[in-house]
Amino acid sequence: MSKTALILRHLAFEDLGSFAPVLEEEGYRFIHVEAGIDVLPDPLAADLVVVLGGPIGVNDDHAYPSMRTERDWLAPRLAARRPTLGICLGAQLMAAALGARVAPMPLKEIGFSALTLTASGGNSPLSHLSDIPVLHWHGEAFDIPDGANNLAGTAACTTQAFAMGANILGLQFHPEAGERPAFERWLIGHSVELADAGIDPAGLRHDAETHGRSLKRAGQSMLQAWLRDLPA
Repeated sequence: MSKTALILRHLAFEDLGSFAPVLEEEGYRFIHVEAGIDVLPDPLAADLVVVLGGPIGVNDDHAYPSMRTERDWLAPRLAARRPTLGICLGAQLMAAALGARVAPMPLKEIGFSALTLTASGGNSPLSHLSDIPVLHWHGEAFDIPDGANNLAGTAACTTQAFAMGANILGLQFHPEAGERPAFERWLIGHSVELADAGIDPAGLRHDAETHGRSLKRAGQSMLQAWLRDLPA
């Protein structure tokens, strides 16, 4: 029997990326849910939930009520320690649902740079990302939730990943994205944000050419290791 993976997406081009073939190879059947549009199903039903990134903030409830809906939806799943993976906004939503603070950073972190793994991170699936420049694209950051381990950081953001046991993993960065030519969708889709931040897309495009392929391999290895560590 195939396992079910509920994929909660906030933006069309911020999809599973390089993670999709790994999930398929590991026997998962996708249930796609569009944030703010589709009705969220039973939070405990799917074998795995993956909450993807997006350009809005966890605390923007007044403008985007779906943020509170998603936090409330995640809370019972996380309390039950059901397998859940969050990427960027997804990880921030998970952290907030677990009671941790999510707040703006002094400066946005956009670009490719390597992580500094903590001792816990070095003994986790994130070890596959050691010395690999990963894609960062965020202006907010989470505190580490009570009971979770901090796995990695960068100079700009000391809380880049957290784990709560084997089943809960939140990643502030993007290990699923950054390979050309698909990365061009990010540059086009986030053109206003890049202009506001004074970031030249040509530099990001060059870095994607340089690092995208190695990030794809490392990210897929990390995900496969995490999936295979999940309790049967």
